[in-house]
Amino acid sequence: MDTIKQNIVELRRFIPQTVDLVCVSKFHSVESILQAYDCGERLFGESRVQELVRKYNDLPKDIKWHFIGHLQTNKVRQIVPFISLIHSVDSVELLQEINRCAAKNNRKINVLLQVHIAQEEHKFGFMPDALISFCEGFDFEKYPFINICGLMGMATFTDDEEQIKKEFLLLSNLFSELKSKCIFDVESFQILSMGMSDDFPLAIKLGSTMVRVGSSIFGERY
Repeated sequence: MDTIKQNIVELRRFIPQTVDLVCVSKFHSVESILQAYDCGERLFGESRVQELVRKYNDLPKDIKWHFIGHLQTNKVRQIVPFISLIHSVDSVELLQEINRCAAKNNRKINVLLQVHIAQEEHKFGFMPDALISFCEGFDFEKYPFINICGLMGMATFTDDEEQIKKEFLLLSNLFSELKSKCIFDVESFQILSMGMSDDFPLAIKLGSTMVRVGSSIFGERY
């Protein structure tokens, strides 16, 4: 059995059917992605616009591409025509640009609001208090081409499981609070994108509905 196929079979044993798996294919080859595709995987995540556009052009069109990296406003227009979900909306300015580009393409774009839960300052996202304020004052009329589907966050890169658990709980509680307030469409606001190769089992225990896994599928990046 091919290594990638074997990795996916093993990984799927630990992921409930209620949790979506995004195969993080950034920095990996088209050939590697096709191996995962042939195993039935259809959700793939990329973090660089140029690489994503190239792979979109080269790979089957039933793949649902997710953008998971920091997205610059001047590159939004390149992915809006085909993107399935943008995980990393971390500012009002970015949301406005996505809406503007989506209008030109007559598409409603699914997005997640990224929350800064980690201790590392270099990571992006709304601070928790700012997120609540933004959501409570959200003006739907300003964003007719945006569909807010949930939240995304990344825990601190650490071996301290208690720290990771604390951060995941913060994000999970924020997600539950926003759902309970019914600010966004209750049928759409269902995604909590939380957990990667090293910590996805804990994330699932704490309420994640979508995990982003790369190295456990494809091996280390080249």
